[in-house]
Amino acid sequence: MMTDFSLPSRRLPAEWEEHDCVMLAWPHELTDWNYMLDDARRCIASIVRAISGRECVLLVGPADLCLESVTAEGFDPKRVRFLDIPTNDTWARDFGPITVETPSGMRPVDFKFNGWGLKFASNHDNLINRRVASAGIFRNSLDNRLNFVLEGGSIESDGCGTILTTSECLLSPNRNGQWGRKEITAYLQTVLGADRVLWLDHGALAGDDTDSHIDTLARLAPHDTIIYVGPGEESDPDHSSLVAMREQIASLTTAGGNPYNLIELPLPDPVYDEDGFQLPATYANFLVSTDAVYLPVYGQPKKDLLASQMLKIVYPDHEIVSIDCRALIRQHGSLHCVTMQLPKGTVKDIENGYWK
Repeated sequence: MMTDFSLPSRRLPAEWEEHDCVMLAWPHELTDWNYMLDDARRCIASIVRAISGRECVLLVGPADLCLESVTAEGFDPKRVRFLDIPTNDTWARDFGPITVETPSGMRPVDFKFNGWGLKFASNHDNLINRRVASAGIFRNSLDNRLNFVLEGGSIESDGCGTILTTSECLLSPNRNGQWGRKEITAYLQTVLGADRVLWLDHGALAGDDTDSHIDTLARLAPHDTIIYVGPGEESDPDHSSLVAMREQIASLTTAGGNPYNLIELPLPDPVYDEDGFQLPATYANFLVSTDAVYLPVYGQPKKDLLASQMLKIVYPDHEIVSIDCRALIRQHGSLHCVTMQLPKGTVKDIENGYWK
């Protein structure tokens, strides 16, 4: 039975639209980074420095475990604001607010975060958006949608009414198991203001804890473009699934009924953890701002360069900023996973790209 979620007109901005700031979380001893904390902090610091050279950063974490190391990095306080908030981990893409444009302005939506289908602890991370709101950071009140599990990495928006997602993730029984595809489609159309939802039924990366988040596989881009991960060598365990995903993407059409422009990213050579298990390295896990694309790279010069060149085709006026994310991939995520953009008009106390 369908449910009526009627709301005023809404729009989910595209990532490449202007931001107020980008949210990240600082690693600490009580996260899974504990065994490699220095490496994790160096990687996050490199991302913060790259982003804060162009726009503001909101950095969250428990002060008693983070503030000394954050201070030691010497971030520009006019660009980077630290907020004392308990955290379980650092994956801001998935616990951070998903911000929609409404008739009354930008409004952050607070969906339930349950550790990617009850895989990991999330008691602190599920409260982060409410704690950020309580600190007076947002211009408008949170839209409470805690009846629905949704991670930012599981959806892509073109800013014009199309959302791209995967059935493997959104239909996971440990997220919203009581809802089917039609009900979830209707919910996303109304709460996020989508005209249509495109579902990918294929695609996976070995070692992915997220149940095939779309931001590891395929990304919407300007001018009716989809950037996707290629299938790599036949010997790769995900080859056949990624071939099927490529075929399905090629069958998708724009709102106007035309084929999408398709750009294929290379699949990185396999990266393994200390126990020999393959990790989900992907060039699709990039972050876009109005003038830069922050690209995760993995110490594979030819493929790192090729990924940069392919993104330059799509974003010719952007600087492609490559950041070594081999530390992040050891915990099964990458650059996009640790960042969440807050669109222009979402955050208070920012003027001309600086915190007051």
